[in-house]
Formats: sequence, C-alpha cells, structure tokens
Amino acid sequence: MAFTCATGKHRRPSRLRSTTARAAGMATLATTGVVGALAAPALAADNTVERTGLLPLVSLGDAVAEKIDAQAEAQQQAAEDAAIEKAAEQAAREKAAALAAQERAAEVRAAREAERERLNAFTSPIAHSYVSTGYRTGGSVWSSGSHTGIDFHAASGTAVHAAGAGTVVEAGWGGAYGNQVVIRMADGMYTQYGHLSSIAVSVGQTVAPGQRIGLSGATGNVTGPHLHFEVRTTPEYGSDVDPLAYLRRHGVNL
Repeated sequence: MAFTCATGKHRRPSRLRSTTARAAGMATLATTGVVGALAAPALAADNTVERTGLLPLVSLGDAVAEKIDAQAEAQQQAAEDAAIEKAAEQAAREKAAALAAQERAAEVRAAREAERERLNAFTSPIAHSYVSTGYRTGGSVWSSGSHTGIDFHAASGTAVHAAGAGTVVEAGWGGAYGNQVVIRMADGMYTQYGHLSSIAVSVGQTVAPGQRIGLSGATGNVTGPHLHFEVRTTPEYGSDVDPLAYLRRHGVNL
C-alpha cells in the first residue's frame, strides 16, 4: 500500500526573524548581564547583531564616560592647583608678617640700646670751657686747706648741665657753695654744682645727661663767677674724689 506525503512542507524561520531574535537576545544580555542565556557560538558565528545598532551605542557610552572622567580629572587637578596656590599665598603672608615682626623687634631693641647709651653718656658741666682750678689745689681760701673739687671757667649766666643721668637730691642754698645742686648719678656717685646764679631743677627730679640744671654765678664764698664741680661717694661734704678723673673715666675729654 502506498502512502502519500502531505503536500505541505516545513519552512525554516526567515532570516529577518532570526536576526530579530538575536538582536533581542543581545539586548537582554546588555540589560540583564546574564551571559548564560545566550549561546556564545551562535553569537560568534553571526555578525548580524551589528545591524541592530547596539554596538555603536555601547561605543558612544564609552566615549561619554571618557569625557566625564577627563572633566573630573581636570576639575580635581584645578582644585589641587588652587589649594596649592592658596597655601603658597598664606605662607607668603605669614612669612611677611614674621619678617615685619622681626623688623619691629629690631627697631625696639635699637631704640632701647640708643636710650641706654644716651643715659650712660657723660658730658662736661660747662660746654666749651676749661678747668681753671684743679682738684686738691692748696690755699687758705678753702676751709679744708685744699680744693675739694674743680672750677670751670664760666661767665655769670652760663648754662650748667648735668654731667650724667641721675636724680636731684639737693637743690637750694648750700652755705659756702651758694646756690647748689647735688645729683645722685646712675652709677651711685654724687655730683655737686656750686655758686649758681639760678637753679632750674627740684629735689626728686630725674635729669638726663646734658640737661640744663641752672646758670653759673658767684653766690657763696667766691672771688668771681665760675662753676664749682665736685664728685662724691656720698651727698655729704668730705667724701670727695677727683672730678677730672671721674669725668675722663666716663669718656669726657678735658
């Protein structure tokens, strides 16, 4: 008995459907990341996926990501450069401030040193004068039998200056010395200025080297106007030392 085959034939799926299916599978792979869902040999053997436009999209995404990374790196570098510049500016300001502080401190030290030198300076009690009668000169005109100081030649009314820095301990009448001023010097010695016509300082007043303390004259026991100058270890009569040696020891050339 003969059998006849059916007139209809089994048809293979069209290439369009196959390509569409593969594209859909590729999309699923890109979306879900499930590699096992697709047959790797089939993907490798068929390049029709390229026609779907998926790979160009992936390449475009990579390019955008690279641009974003480059921008991020540039922004990070710019931030780092700005931080470095800011730190450098701060360091420069701090250095300038420290330098200014050092300069101010140096100026203060220099001013203090200058003031110290000024206060330690000594000068002649009468400017542009000379010693007319020396220390320990003998004679009957002095009650002790000798001169207890030195006399500076000076016309009446000549300015009399403090020989150095100190404090006035006496200012007024001194008997045979007439109008006198006695100063306790910064080194602990005492200087006396006698026969003044006028006094310009008072007891307790601090005086600087070269400051005017009065005017020369002829008050007290004198034969004419001049300045009697003594140096003593105490403010009292009888503790005198050589005034000329004392002044020279402090840099006064007479």
